Amino acid sequence: MIKKIASIVVLVSGLFTFAQAQRIAYVDVTAVLESMPEYQKAQEQLDKAATAWRQEIAQEQDKVKGLYSKFQAEQVLLSEEMKKTREEEIMAKEKEVRELQRIKFGPEGALFKKREELVKPIQDKVYSTIERFAQDKGFEFIFDKGSASGMLYADKKNDKTEDIKALVKKG
Repeated sequence: MIKKIASIVVLVSGLFTFAQAQRIAYVDVTAVLESMPEYQKAQEQLDKAATAWRQEIAQEQDKVKGLYSKFQAEQVLLSEEMKKTREEEIMAKEKEVRELQRIKFGPEGALFKKREELVKPIQDKVYSTIERFAQDKGFEFIFDKGSASGMLYADKKNDKTEDIKALVKKG
């Protein structure tokens, strides 16, 4: 029991010493971005583009629904060959709509590219400002409060990657 308490005291004092030795801060990057008029303008442009593309896709989906409804209504009058042709037309149109969605909203789609074009320069400005601030004020680490990305800035003198690699090699 006494060993446990002693271990906890040593751990807490070690953490306290570490915290005293390191200059650590955090920034809410989202709040910073949202306070910038150029970011708000970029977001508005992205929202307008996304809305227009969603409407375009919805219109194309309506066309597919129309083709399907027409097929359902006329199905009893169609020969097997005509049914097959119509079904293929509907499937082709559905595939076309899915492709349009991918082109506009996919991982490398138009929205992603537009966001990179409009927002990335603003984010870069914020990150370079954070780095300058950290260096000017003597912070060794700055974390992002609101995201999973974590660290925004770390003084290179605290990078112990090479030390760990050497230790791992030694076994």
